Amino acid sequence: MEKLKIYLDKDIDTDLIKSKKIAIIGFGSQGYGQSTNLKDSGCNVVLGLRQGGKSDIKAKDYGFTTVPIEDAVKWADIIQILIPDEIQAAVYQKQIAPYIKPGQYLMFSHGFNIHYKKIEAPEGVNVIMVAPKGPGHTVRSEYQAGRGVPSLIAVYADPSGNSKDIALSYAAAIGAGRAGIIETTFKEETETDLFGEQAVICGGVSALIKAGFETLVEAGYSPYMAYFEVLHEMKLLVDLINQGGLADMRYSISNTAEYGDMTRGPKVIGEQSREAMKVLLKDIQSGAFADEFLNEMASGCKNFNKLRKENSEHLIEKVGEEIRSSFKWNNDNKIIDRTRN
Repeated sequence: MEKLKIYLDKDIDTDLIKSKKIAIIGFGSQGYGQSTNLKDSGCNVVLGLRQGGKSDIKAKDYGFTTVPIEDAVKWADIIQILIPDEIQAAVYQKQIAPYIKPGQYLMFSHGFNIHYKKIEAPEGVNVIMVAPKGPGHTVRSEYQAGRGVPSLIAVYADPSGNSKDIALSYAAAIGAGRAGIIETTFKEETETDLFGEQAVICGGVSALIKAGFETLVEAGYSPYMAYFEVLHEMKLLVDLINQGGLADMRYSISNTAEYGDMTRGPKVIGEQSREAMKVLLKDIQSGAFADEFLNEMASGCKNFNKLRKENSEHLIEKVGEEIRSSFKWNNDNKIIDRTRN
């Protein structure tokens, strides 16, 4: 295993990105976080958006210049595509590909469409990635706090010869150089990111929380107590894990909890779970998941919407909403304001 190289602001030409014209395509979570940080870092940023749409109105409220995507592509040196994975290829073919020129930098924050060849850039175009390891709203809140979210960078095509330097400078401008930047590949970022989301940090954790909640409620315990024990405390322990790994979490908890962790945890996440993870990983590596996801989105999202509805109506969501609205700890300093970002 190679020694890890972490790039910080001191290792980067942080002024390089300020000499480039940057077009951000999209103003969702990442579009909001990255564009506002770039602007505050003194970069020349324009947003390519559907004029008159919700994102356009929100972006203008933040003082951005917004133009149609086609005009943004014609104007820019760097085109950062921050719209959802499932619409990137169609938007690229219709509104970006006809206008992109050799020497420009096509940038992504997730390797999905490049790795699975849903988007193929022409020769002469640099293809790079800057992928913050956190949601866009956190990218913004950490920057405002004087910190940053760690980021990955990758270079897929480098005809200009300076794509890595551009990626590093861009990453620094959104705050990642304060925390740490690591170089990877489009393949590795895409496959590990999808696996992490499905098996652990989103799919695995949410399924585990719901299963624990349901087990306690079905056994006759108060759903309020179940919520606190299997969901609320999760955040507190994850903060410890994030700071110092599993060791810090185990150092902080009681001997009873630590013994239960190490002896009972493997009974829940055992060989059956590992085999399921291997199946998930194979589907990711083969492109089967990517095709399934894109087909679901293209066919009207019937199953996706059904799952969303079922999960939103789960008892844990109703109990959680009541608890969170009643406690002061949840009502201050919210990261997400859905009306503005």
